[in-house]
Amino acid sequence: MSYTIRLSKLALPFIFLLASNQSSLAAGGGAIIVDPGAKEGKHFDPKGKMPSEFTIELQNGLRKSLPFDDKTDFEEAKKGFIAAPNYKQIMAEAGNVAWDMGSYDYLLKEGENFDSIHPSLQRQAILNMAYGLYEVVPGKIYQVRGFDLANISFVKTNKGWIVFDPLTAKETAKAALDFINEKLGKRPVVAVVYSHSHADHFGGVRGVVDEADVRSGKVPVIAPAGFMEHAVAENVYAGNAMNRRMFFQYGVLLPRSPFGHVDQSIGKNTASGNLGLIEPSRYVSKDFETITIDGVAMEFQSTPGTEAPSEMNTWFPQFKAFWAAENITGTIHNIYTLRGALVRDPLAWSKHINNALYRYGTQAEYMFASHSWPRFGNQRVQDVMRTQRDAYAHLNNQVLHLANQGVTINEVHNEYQVPDSLKNKWHAHSYHGSEEHNSRAVINRYLGYWDANPATLIPLSPRDSAPLYVEMMGGAKKIIRKAKELNDKGEYRAAMEILNKLVYAEPTNQEAKDLLADSFEQIGYQKESPSVRNSFLAAAYELRHGMPSGTPPKSNGPDMIKAMATELWLNSLAIAMDVKKVDGVNFVMNLVLPDNGEKFVVELSNSALTNIKGQQATKPDLTLTINRTELEKIMGGTATFDQLIADGKAKLDGDRKYFDLLRTSIVRFVPNFELLPGTKSPESNHHHKTAADPFEASELADTSGG
Repeated sequence: MSYTIRLSKLALPFIFLLASNQSSLAAGGGAIIVDPGAKEGKHFDPKGKMPSEFTIELQNGLRKSLPFDDKTDFEEAKKGFIAAPNYKQIMAEAGNVAWDMGSYDYLLKEGENFDSIHPSLQRQAILNMAYGLYEVVPGKIYQVRGFDLANISFVKTNKGWIVFDPLTAKETAKAALDFINEKLGKRPVVAVVYSHSHADHFGGVRGVVDEADVRSGKVPVIAPAGFMEHAVAENVYAGNAMNRRMFFQYGVLLPRSPFGHVDQSIGKNTASGNLGLIEPSRYVSKDFETITIDGVAMEFQSTPGTEAPSEMNTWFPQFKAFWAAENITGTIHNIYTLRGALVRDPLAWSKHINNALYRYGTQAEYMFASHSWPRFGNQRVQDVMRTQRDAYAHLNNQVLHLANQGVTINEVHNEYQVPDSLKNKWHAHSYHGSEEHNSRAVINRYLGYWDANPATLIPLSPRDSAPLYVEMMGGAKKIIRKAKELNDKGEYRAAMEILNKLVYAEPTNQEAKDLLADSFEQIGYQKESPSVRNSFLAAAYELRHGMPSGTPPKSNGPDMIKAMATELWLNSLAIAMDVKKVDGVNFVMNLVLPDNGEKFVVELSNSALTNIKGQQATKPDLTLTINRTELEKIMGGTATFDQLIADGKAKLDGDRKYFDLLRTSIVRFVPNFELLPGTKSPESNHHHKTAADPFEASELADTSGG
């Protein structure tokens, strides 16, 4: 993914390294913002505040109450260490820094307690500083950690390596393969396994294998059923909104600092390099399926609907090792991910872990995963599996228990409590998720967003309701005075409640925005989940200085375009269509793709664009004929319909006016909309990429980290 961002109104005292634009860049980390003052404990923002006495008191209490004497995770995270590279940065082919582990070195200051970081999160952030080559199963299974958000795993076969989850970017994956070959002897890649359909688990595949070897059958690529559909579909329809929201969840604008970005819970961050995709050559479609590659037997356990719509675990019977994909890592994961995604099923997640526990956990001596660190010894493996099984089950069951007693989606995050038996186990802590947003997600899954109060069923928009609240509270000065009193007492959520109304009512009131930012900042410091922390701290930055301006993320690339089904592209056009421009217009178009045999009827009626596959209208208003390979050029922004028609590579028969009307009605989405009122500057409308053709596929969102 690439960002070209202007940080307005402030000359920030840190280095802003921008990823350069190119056609295929990995998503997630975006620009790398290094803060030279991080090691000295200097706040990167002149408007930023140090932790308050109330935040410090809370952090000190947590240091006393949480089980910090349990060092098991640190022992396991270090176990099997072989070597670290002599570099901390990995460069992208485009010339930007794809990965910079050194930007988090401030966390390694011996004995440092950062009051601006939740103590549990600081612990997790240090654990995720593992960097280099590690042995998991002696002489058989290895991992390279700290080269990307995910781990890349190598299983030694008779003649080569089976690579599990080749990271986000070609460059980081290649660096990992080169490093293990340097340290353990060069071996060819004999197979690749994608554990699931999120980008940080397949995007670097071209760094470890040549597509020609996959197509020839020399190197199989194995994935769970539905992988190709979900690798693209999960992040298309609302991709632009997801990309903008990702600025908050992933803290894209936050410098790597005790006052900014410290971790992403399952890894440090996401690499910014070439994102690719090679279509799998073999799919696992059964609940349990065994495949043997070059002397290594693997039983795959399908786990759809858990951390990803398409996901699978793997059991290695010869090694008594269990690969938990992203279903069991060093955190309780997202049931609802803050960038936006369909709500997941914690009960199904729990049951899939339970199946794995009884089928594999009773025998396993090793458990490793696509994030975090391995677990060693059968008792330890079973404990972690059982604990995470119970954490997801408890979340599901207790939230529904509360819901069935009348607790609503707007209350449950203040009511749901994790039992002490889980609080006292580090592997039951919600770093990637949070108890607050996951508990709300469970109610949303079963009952939806409405709390059953008619007043909230069709509420006023905040911009319309806020002025009424402000008027009834006595105006801006009174609200600011009260908010300062609340902040001074450490009641940051109460201050946030009233200041949020004022900022919506008066978006240009900078004093109100700065005060709300102060509340957000302290709340962020206090949060265990980095996604929640990042969201509050990033919002504080935008309130103080305005939202960024520049080019939107670019993550499509030719591989992702090839993977996008024609129907998915047509559906996305319907979303992008400005219905005001086609009001009262009706037409029927046949779409024919001779090279792959696809046919569609595309119909505009009642201001809705619909399509149906495998059908053709008998009397269409127009017919568009184009090979799918040529259509991909349009979807990828490297050609236009007019160019292809002029070159005889596309043909329009019938009344062209309907085609031109559709083209002029397509809106190009850009992630430059406000998430908070009064944060958008005029410059944020400029410098974004102009589409080669309105029919170019909309930007995909980033699925890294789930």
